[in-house]
Amino acid sequence: MATDEIKGDTMLMNQFHKTQRRLPLFSVAASLLLALTACFNQRSNDVTAITLRPAGENALKVIAAVQCTDTTDAAVVYWPKGKEQQKIQTPLSKHQLQHQLILTGLAPATAYEYKILTGHGSRLKESKMYDFTTNSLPLWLKDIFQVVCPDSSVLPASFKTGYVLLTKRDDPGMVCMVNAKGALVWYHQVQGTGYKVARFTKNHTVLGLLGGPAYETSYGDQILEVSLTGDTLLNLKKGQNDFKQTIHHEILENEAGQLITLCVEEKVMDLRRIGGSVNDTIKGDGILLLDRQGHQVWKWTVFDAIDPLLDKNILKDKHDWMHANCIAIDKDGNYLISFYNNGQIWKIDAHSGKHIWTFGKNGDFQLPDSAYFDQAHAVHINRQGNLMFFDNGVSKKTSRTLEFRLDQQQHTAVPVTDTKLPPEYYNERMGSSYYVGDSSILVCATKRNTVVLTNLQGRFQWLIKTGMSSYRASFIPAELVAPYINRPGFEH
Repeated sequence: MATDEIKGDTMLMNQFHKTQRRLPLFSVAASLLLALTACFNQRSNDVTAITLRPAGENALKVIAAVQCTDTTDAAVVYWPKGKEQQKIQTPLSKHQLQHQLILTGLAPATAYEYKILTGHGSRLKESKMYDFTTNSLPLWLKDIFQVVCPDSSVLPASFKTGYVLLTKRDDPGMVCMVNAKGALVWYHQVQGTGYKVARFTKNHTVLGLLGGPAYETSYGDQILEVSLTGDTLLNLKKGQNDFKQTIHHEILENEAGQLITLCVEEKVMDLRRIGGSVNDTIKGDGILLLDRQGHQVWKWTVFDAIDPLLDKNILKDKHDWMHANCIAIDKDGNYLISFYNNGQIWKIDAHSGKHIWTFGKNGDFQLPDSAYFDQAHAVHINRQGNLMFFDNGVSKKTSRTLEFRLDQQQHTAVPVTDTKLPPEYYNERMGSSYYVGDSSILVCATKRNTVVLTNLQGRFQWLIKTGMSSYRASFIPAELVAPYINRPGFEH
């Protein structure tokens, strides 16, 4: 090696020792290897420098900054040390002189090997192999998930390789994915607020409703969308444009990319003739449709559909009259909205706001006595095209999953599924039920800090105890988050 190259390496090592305290992600050996190889081994591969650093406080992500000699495409391919068959490759960064590549889906406190790929299009060449070691998880995240699974052979194949999406509603807020063994494989953390509810979108992003300590349970004042690399794609806060109201329980997108939310609506009414005051305030609910800049596109309120004075309990319930807790899109594009306090699901025309029908107590569909429900959460149209939801079952102290095949013209409903939770997981508030495959149901018992997987007969297959109260739990198949996450629980 030439004398000037030795001087260069010595200076680089000295610089490393001066800065290593600012780089807690890597062991000394790994960082030193990076310094040396970046100096004189990468020149033949169009790369002059590689810098790896933590992605904030997130132990499961690393940012790789790659400096090239000329504009080129670049990516990083990486894997747990000695397990090259588990390769993950970052998306290609195209036609840049300086590339910033996010390594995601990492395991904490784990040694990794990686190579830099550079070139154009499909003609990419590999660098030498380098390594690094990730940080441990923060103490508050260690042992937060505990799985019970006596026999993994009964689990659906997709569940073994997929992930469960959960949220932490208090500060610091978090949305995360765990695998079937309960390992945390991805998370996004926010300070000063909580993730009240979150959805995995068709664009493979995470859309969430956030709210700080001033907002109870499932109410919030911020809409945040992040990519799987942690980039902020949308951040709307109450007060921006037409986003003036508190929203609650729900956030989802329609096909046009507009934001569908439930909002708090208040109406001042004269209730003297039923024992109230001349200026009584009734707190109700509405549907607020916003564009991605926070401009109102459409709005509906429960006061448009029903007169509060027709409710004999309005004086008692005026502070939380109907308590809408979910909105979903029916197969024809109209809205389904569920109300906790009256045990009903309504269908609302998405254009005119007309009330189309009521399902449940005092509704338009004839149901057998066994199919009547107390409260519904997580109402949705499932993959089979049926109406499905979680019934809290307060009157019977039994929570269950219900599914119906509806004929909306004839107003008939055929019960398809009635799957009860074991008594110890009775869940009187919040919760969700979603299919995993065709024969298992993932149920979130929010008040029990537990998510349970059962078969259609209610027989236990898997559960996870969480150190947080997640409003819902949804299943994310592995193929929807590849290549960003590749950490299955039971299979590779």
